[in-house]
Amino acid sequence: MAADAARYEDRDDDRNDDRSTEPLEGYTLLAAAFTTGAAVFTGVARSRGVQLPQRVPPWDVALLGTATYKASRLLSRDKITSFVRAPFTRRRSDAPAGEVMDEPRGSGVQRAVGDLVSCPFCTSVWVAGALVCSYAWTPRATRLVCAGLGAVTLADWLQYAWTRTQQTTEE
Repeated sequence: MAADAARYEDRDDDRNDDRSTEPLEGYTLLAAAFTTGAAVFTGVARSRGVQLPQRVPPWDVALLGTATYKASRLLSRDKITSFVRAPFTRRRSDAPAGEVMDEPRGSGVQRAVGDLVSCPFCTSVWVAGALVCSYAWTPRATRLVCAGLGAVTLADWLQYAWTRTQQTTEE
């Protein structure tokens, strides 16, 4: 019985240690910034008479999704966009196809932003938010940007397929 109680106390201590290293205040600030941005967009769009679409066709959802994927990878993993992440991350390693693996640095808000900008899954929420707002405001221009990002995504897949084909034929 005493051993079980000690084991549970150790687990609680481990969880508390994990929570103390997480930049919860920074995460709160980022969540508030995202929510505020959405609210400001909504207010400005409403005051300017922007009409939200009645529905979003499946093709546009696929286009927005593909563009969100590519833009989030570009922002969080591309070598060329390292300057955006540099104040919040440090380089951990290089990865294939011109990508890099960065890890967050610092503490507080700096660490929270580092977590955000080094994670393509985390970044994709912000990218999707920006693209959806853009789509509501100027759907044609947004479709064009998304088509460009979609073309880059397709080109990436073709590059990987070509490389894989070459490797297979060399074996």
